[in-house]
Amino acid sequence: MRLASVSALLTFVILCAFAVAIGWITVGRIRADFNRQVADTAKQLPAQLSIKVVPQGPEQGVVIQPPLADFASATNDAVIRIFTIGEHVIAQEPTNAPPLGAPHSNARTVHGYRVLSVPDIVTENGELVGRVIIQYGRRVSDTEATVRRVEVFLLLGVLAGSGLALLAGMAIARRAMAPIAELTSTAEAIARTRDPSLRVPQSEADDEVAELARTLEGMLRELDAARGETESMLVRQRRFVADASHELRTPLTSVLVNLELLAESLHGDQGEAARSALRSSRRMRRLVADLLLLARTDVGRVIPHEPCALDQIVVEAASELGPVSAAHEISLDVGRAGPVLVEGSRDELHRLTINLLENALRHTPAGTEIRVSSSLGDDGQALLVVEDDGPGVSEHLRDTLFERFVRGAGDRGGSFGLGLAIVRAVAESHGGSVTIEPTGERDGAPYGARFLVRLPAAPSTATLNLDDDRQHHRPAAQPVVD
Repeated sequence: MRLASVSALLTFVILCAFAVAIGWITVGRIRADFNRQVADTAKQLPAQLSIKVVPQGPEQGVVIQPPLADFASATNDAVIRIFTIGEHVIAQEPTNAPPLGAPHSNARTVHGYRVLSVPDIVTENGELVGRVIIQYGRRVSDTEATVRRVEVFLLLGVLAGSGLALLAGMAIARRAMAPIAELTSTAEAIARTRDPSLRVPQSEADDEVAELARTLEGMLRELDAARGETESMLVRQRRFVADASHELRTPLTSVLVNLELLAESLHGDQGEAARSALRSSRRMRRLVADLLLLARTDVGRVIPHEPCALDQIVVEAASELGPVSAAHEISLDVGRAGPVLVEGSRDELHRLTINLLENALRHTPAGTEIRVSSSLGDDGQALLVVEDDGPGVSEHLRDTLFERFVRGAGDRGGSFGLGLAIVRAVAESHGGSVTIEPTGERDGAPYGARFLVRLPAAPSTATLNLDDDRQHHRPAAQPVVD
């Protein structure tokens, strides 16, 4: 559209310049022709009119042949006056014609008439008896009407030409830009789907647009090949991490068992060294377990899901952390409205809850209350909320908090920075999500952290035998308050 508008504007400017030039020449020629016609007619009047003096008879006086009325009507309603040398009018036609002023040797325009005066003679019996002046005038309005018609015609021509140029430009631009529009829509589709395997439409014409399409096609093919190589490499890396983490569990278990025996049997410096190695090995086992869970999530390995009670998982996780949470107060709000059932892996959901609680214990000062609740939301989703009244999460860290190996500035527990990444991975693998927000505001500033996990609730037809479940797991602890 912009190209067509620019083309139409350029055409308009050219046509305006052309119309001005042609109009100036044409109008000048029309007026010059009119003035020449008036001059030629006036100069021919002395030869066409016969002015005689008749001394006797009823026609005594000045006789003009042919009559001025016939001559004036034959010359397009002209005005003809005959003056004596003393500028006395002896004849005029038409009789009600406006005054055209005194005779003048040069042509001029008076009262809308082009006027020219020429001399003539008066005869009597064929002999010269005097001289007169014939004044001839012709309306200018007829010529000006022609001039106006020419100007209107030129104006309409300019407008029509510009309009046709705009329409033609739009048609040509639409046809010329159609391949560009196809390239644009294809590029938008690739950007939306992130699929460089989509083909770029090729133009039949061998022009710059076709060259651009071929270049884009080649670039997309190379990008698709590079993406395939990258994805293949990432898949191999993820499988390697998953397999390596899995294979490390057996030797680590053996190392832990031996170190536990050494820590119990050795004393003094040797016993302290064994206990230090045992602590390091336990941290390594947790790291390997974290890496295994994340790697399993990356490669899309899904553990079979089964109905499980989310509130019972929360109680067991809080009971497990009871011995290490003496400096904090953990309060539970679960099971009041009945069990909250979800379809998932009990071990992974237990790990999710443990990580959230450990994160709260690690990043809040002693004496901070940690509140944990599970419920069924209005949208039918299961909700797990862990909140505290601690210092909260800084704004710049909130966007990257769930990424791997991200540790807060107040981390005093020597974590690996994988806890919250595992929380998000487990939530997403169960079709849910996790978000964080401040607990509230105090003195106009936000405080605390509130982690909200949303998980799809189990179908209403799913049932859970809690008695059988308790036989396979230790008894649920009461809400912990330390």
